[in-house]
Amino acid sequence: MAMVCLTDFEEYAKEHLSKATWDYYAAGADECCTRDDNLLAYKRIRLRPRILRDVSVSDTRTTVQGTEISFPVGIAPTAFHCLAWHEGEVATARATEAVNTCYITSTYSTCSVEEIVAAAPNGYRWFQLYVYRDRKLSEQIVHRVEALGYKALVLTVDVPYTGKRRNDIRNHIRRSNVLSHLQQEAAGPEEYGIPANTLDPSISWKDVYWLQTLTRLPIIIKGILTKEDAELAVEHGVQGIIVSNHGGRQLDGGPATIDALSEIVDTVQGRIEVYLDGGIRTGSDVLKAVALGAKCVFIGRPAIWGLAYKGEEGVREVLQILNDEFRLSMALSGCRNVAEINRNLIQFSKL
Repeated sequence: MAMVCLTDFEEYAKEHLSKATWDYYAAGADECCTRDDNLLAYKRIRLRPRILRDVSVSDTRTTVQGTEISFPVGIAPTAFHCLAWHEGEVATARATEAVNTCYITSTYSTCSVEEIVAAAPNGYRWFQLYVYRDRKLSEQIVHRVEALGYKALVLTVDVPYTGKRRNDIRNHIRRSNVLSHLQQEAAGPEEYGIPANTLDPSISWKDVYWLQTLTRLPIIIKGILTKEDAELAVEHGVQGIIVSNHGGRQLDGGPATIDALSEIVDTVQGRIEVYLDGGIRTGSDVLKAVALGAKCVFIGRPAIWGLAYKGEEGVREVLQILNDEFRLSMALSGCRNVAEINRNLIQFSKL
């Protein structure tokens, strides 16, 4: 079957991954309303294309934190890539290096950060960080990834407790067996502290200041959905925000990320960069997010589907399809480069 769009990769992954693995990646919290609305929200947004704009030459490049990437799509932090493909995060890292975009390595990687860097030494990488009850462990990880050349820390703030993902609970025995096997096979999970009760529910804004004493890396906060928290993020001196609801895996009933984006962009007023994840499935989704003020978007589940299809090559194909679709959507909307994309392109559906 020709892989024409991201849905093709989703269907392949659902057919070829074990049920427990598929359920783990696909899971949303509770009734999955927020997970599903992440996708549906894009369908409520219409584009206002401009014509006769000479789009014979187009340029999809942009920058994040001052570094140029090939187009405004990176890989969001997702756990346990070895469940989808035997090479795991090593394959993901190689693919993002080849395409020249940003890869956010998950705390819960099944390959070590050293293996990831060795596999793609010229890749542009950020590291997703949770704050542990054992602050020394978090501190060691920060120093370790900084020494390896990671370019930013992505502090994930929306998991004081894990959301209730019903299928994960139903599959608990099987998934536990898979994860315990991975812990024996790979250094990553044991080093990063997967056992229950390691994440600290007492995390607060003061921990942002604490992190700033440990590192010179930019700190980007992932998991903000309101203008109030966006303002606090700016006041606490972070360098970026990822508007994220954890793929709908945490609080069910929260907003779709694309619906939360505008108020955050309006509040930040360009003082720091704003990014987004959740629900990106087409190049026109990317265009809509950038038009509403996202500097870059990040994909989670689609990267897993690419891995399940063909490892590094599959992730590369997913990124290439999104890049091609984004370029085409830009041109058909009258945009020659990313700088020309703005909110005038957007119309919210009255339906």
